[in-house]
Amino acid sequence: MAKKRALISVSDKTGLIEFAKGLTQLGWEIVSTGGTHKAIEEAGLPVTGISDVTGFPECLDGRVKTLHPAVHGGILAMRDKPEHMKQIEDLGIDTIDMVVINLYPFKATITKPGTTLPEAIENIDIGGPTMLRSAAKNHRDVAVVCDPDDYGQILDKLKETGDIGYEAKYRLALKVFEHTASYDAMIAEYLRSEKGIPLPDNPTFTYEKVQTLRYGENPQQQASYYKEVRPRAGALVNAVKLNGKELSFNNIGDTNGALAALREFVEPTVVAVKHANPCGVGSADDIFHAYRKAYEADPVSIFGGIIAANRIVDEDTARELIEVNKVFAEIVIAPGYTDGAISVLKQKADLRVLELPEMEKPAPAGELDIKKTDGGLLIQDADTTLYDRSKLKVVTDKQPTEKELEDMEFAMKVVKHVKSNAIVIAYDKMTLGIGPGQTNRISSVEIAIRGAGADAESRDISGSVLASDAFFPFDDCVTAAGEAGVKAIIQPGGSIRDADSIRRANELGIAMVFTGERHFRH
Repeated sequence: MAKKRALISVSDKTGLIEFAKGLTQLGWEIVSTGGTHKAIEEAGLPVTGISDVTGFPECLDGRVKTLHPAVHGGILAMRDKPEHMKQIEDLGIDTIDMVVINLYPFKATITKPGTTLPEAIENIDIGGPTMLRSAAKNHRDVAVVCDPDDYGQILDKLKETGDIGYEAKYRLALKVFEHTASYDAMIAEYLRSEKGIPLPDNPTFTYEKVQTLRYGENPQQQASYYKEVRPRAGALVNAVKLNGKELSFNNIGDTNGALAALREFVEPTVVAVKHANPCGVGSADDIFHAYRKAYEADPVSIFGGIIAANRIVDEDTARELIEVNKVFAEIVIAPGYTDGAISVLKQKADLRVLELPEMEKPAPAGELDIKKTDGGLLIQDADTTLYDRSKLKVVTDKQPTEKELEDMEFAMKVVKHVKSNAIVIAYDKMTLGIGPGQTNRISSVEIAIRGAGADAESRDISGSVLASDAFFPFDDCVTAAGEAGVKAIIQPGGSIRDADSIRRANELGIAMVFTGERHFRH
């Protein structure tokens, strides 16, 4: 029987010498290229250079070395096809039984600060993916290896049985196609982002697994958490867990929503989120009073929620959360914590405490919002605007005060992150009532009023403002708001019945402003 041959050419040389030594001891011949050949040779192991196989020198700074029939014929020949074997024999081509390749470090290159486009392009591997795909296609006859983590299992199989076996070869081939698909997608994403090209005709995305989750949205669903190859600064996936259990599927989704809302604000702000909707938001001169506002906005709904702060959490704030309010929170996330705050928060062993520096970083230009549909994808630009204050249009006789304008801006920043149909009632940069996700807008208004406590007279909301993510189809929303004590309304406008809402606002002495910009969130 002819000696088995392995072609090895790797950028990541982790475990290379041990693997090559193991193959040599099992009687395999090793063929190699460039730096891999040199490393194996310096280790004192027998190795054949690729030029000795092809009869052609490596050229163009190593760009061309394995793109040759002597290589790909030896990989792709189907051993059970006599005509294939006759052809390669006539051509003087020997079979290659294992291909061990990992690719040029494109990811490491593009994630390095200051990388130029030419540097990135020079680290696009050509011969490596070609050999991997050739071997993966012919995996019945050829073992293909792209991950050093598999070296040990392969050697064990060869020592035990002398063969890797079809099931293992199939698994390795699948891994290769996933790997090369991810590699190509990474290149496409990088080139697209370099030129700011939006909404491609054939979108490709690649992600890497962060962890396998205990379950998904519900216990009967399997789930994993993935990250982008180049996650931006301040992205949730970069958060460091300082305390508590592992994050769940719902934890991650809700925390991501809390961060998106929090990034709307520059001043010290706390956002509490429950079931993907803000339930309490407060802004103040410091994070302690911002937290007090977020808590007092809805002390019931905050139970079991996510609490996100955009300033370092101090010991007083931590004590207010844990010892004074005795809030059971799933997660607290902030850009940092004082030592005293960490000591207090760790009193709750299960409380997940996340630290995320640079959390205020906005989404980069060209960020995409992607939703999976049955059999397809919906892709759009991320909603990164609020409104242009210079283009606000006061449509009522009554003009809003400067304080009302500030509160309306605050409320609009919140309503943008509430499931549509969405209504937010606010006062003094604190949410009073939030009405999310109803099938008609008046129901959302009524929920916000109930949440504010105005209908039960448990809280006086006179002087408050109301924000709506989209226009009012009828004047009933204005009527309900006015009767509850709302004194100013901000909404996009654009309904065929805008005149009815304006007339009713004038009758009730409400100032109303149109932004001209809708913020549906489905």
